[in-house]
Amino acid sequence: MADDSNTAQSGKRRKLDESTTTTTITEEQSPLSSLLPPPQIRTIITQYLQDDIPSHFDVGGHVVGNTIQKAELWMKSPGVLAGIPFFNATFDVCGSCQITWEDIAMEGQSYPNASGDNKIKLATVTGPVSHLLRGERTALNTLSRCSGVATLSNECVQIAKSNQWKGLVAGTRKTTPGFRLVEKYGLLVGGAATHRLDLSQMVMLKDNHVWACGGSIERAVKKARVVSGFSQKIEVECQSLAEAMIAAEAGADVVMLDNFEPEQLKKDAKVFKEKFPHVTVEASGGITMETMPDYFSEDVDVISQGKLTQGYDCVDFSLKIVH
Repeated sequence: MADDSNTAQSGKRRKLDESTTTTTITEEQSPLSSLLPPPQIRTIITQYLQDDIPSHFDVGGHVVGNTIQKAELWMKSPGVLAGIPFFNATFDVCGSCQITWEDIAMEGQSYPNASGDNKIKLATVTGPVSHLLRGERTALNTLSRCSGVATLSNECVQIAKSNQWKGLVAGTRKTTPGFRLVEKYGLLVGGAATHRLDLSQMVMLKDNHVWACGGSIERAVKKARVVSGFSQKIEVECQSLAEAMIAAEAGADVVMLDNFEPEQLKKDAKVFKEKFPHVTVEASGGITMETMPDYFSEDVDVISQGKLTQGYDCVDFSLKIVH
């Protein structure tokens, strides 16, 4: 990727490697894109495309041929835009395409007025028409889902801000198999925390772990600490204040107060923080955007919701050949 810092700082468009696919977009338009290693994205997108053309013959592509044509990306429902790097990577894998993003296309930006009657043009893709159509559905799938996660996440973050709650709204590991990176990226664009990215990023000892260790939270935490060392945090899922106390005394960095009623949670979180102010308190279990305000407390550091990556509505986009 060619880097022209002066161009990036001025907000003007810049071009990527022209040997394959050329993309014009600024860092301001996709500020989190540097989080995503290009080889990893390329591998994931290649798998998505192979899944879409399992026989390796693209008959529709044969029908339309390889003449150079243009296709325009339109946003057709309200939401927060997210997923530009995955859209770009799709046509990079397809090859020989040029993507020009409109100045108004900004990841993290909400477009509340987008609709079928008020479509918003975000980008133009130019290239061999068979390449455009080969990448169309994969590009739109990633963009619509990533934007859906970002939209729901942002709504929850805005509710927290409007209530002056200082904690973090977070997702969970309840992601779509094979689609985790896209959904976790959408959480970040929407302003939420990703929670742990996979099993190796943070140790989480849930009820099944504790039961499998004979029911001893202390034993489970200490065994985990031996191998995780100083570089990994340990979180323990707790069903009561007593369990949270045991976990903290054993050395847990985070306690999850799971499936608590709001008032009981706030009461227990206050008691817990008085003794363990340095331990992070996470509230989780059945919390939705509608009920989340009931859990806001200065003693609760994180509120996580599986729905952010399980129950989101996709944002509607289309990619249409210019004719």
